[in-house]
Amino acid sequence: MKKSTLLFLVTMLFFGSMKAQLKTVKYSDGDQVLNGLSIKSAKKNQQNPGVLLLPAWLGIDNASKEIAEDLSKLGYTVFIADIYGEGNYPKNTSDAGKQAGFYKNNYLAYQKRIQLALDQLIQSGANADNIVAIGYCFGGTGVLEAARGGLKLKGVASFHGGLGKDSVRKTESISTKVLVCHGADDPFVSKEEIASFQQEMRDSKADWQMIYYANSVHSFTNPEAGNDNSKGAAYNAVAAKRAFEHLQLFLNETLKK
Repeated sequence: MKKSTLLFLVTMLFFGSMKAQLKTVKYSDGDQVLNGLSIKSAKKNQQNPGVLLLPAWLGIDNASKEIAEDLSKLGYTVFIADIYGEGNYPKNTSDAGKQAGFYKNNYLAYQKRIQLALDQLIQSGANADNIVAIGYCFGGTGVLEAARGGLKLKGVASFHGGLGKDSVRKTESISTKVLVCHGADDPFVSKEEIASFQQEMRDSKADWQMIYYANSVHSFTNPEAGNDNSKGAAYNAVAAKRAFEHLQLFLNETLKK
């Protein structure tokens, strides 16, 4: 075998074995510096499907990074949004509550930060016409706001997210598909909030679905949430596995690959 041929085969083997890596991407909202994470699809795909990931209230965490890496292996380019920005990252749950609360109460600011992250996902190579947004907890609230705001998305998937919106806000039509994965015993989302959300989905003429997971509370997809359901937030491995499988079904249905 010629040396040039051998070198080519070794090079192809080396690069073929490399996995896509998360890379920090700096962008901004006016003077506010934001630091998102981008990861390319590990598979070549002419349709270039993309997933925008909105993390939970503590910001970009290990759980969101692992999900992004898993989705990359499945053939999606992923961008993890930085909603808070430099100088505003929560140091504890008290900080997180204040930061997340601001964006929940100022939904237009939240929608803008989501749009800026969506722009970065497209710049990283995702097809602008072939994107789904997914979110966890606070991020789950965010993807529903993205749907309400009419952001250009094929679908949104919310995992143990807040569902409510201010009752004085007008219900607009929602054209994007909506998936909600919800812990059946989540103490932070009331029956009234669930009923109001479901009515909103009907009134908005959305293509929506809501899946409940038994013995699951808030944060059921996050391994770092502990395993004590009595605290209101806890990991449930069975529910997390089922939810990720439901996400894959949703992505396969919604995006071109």
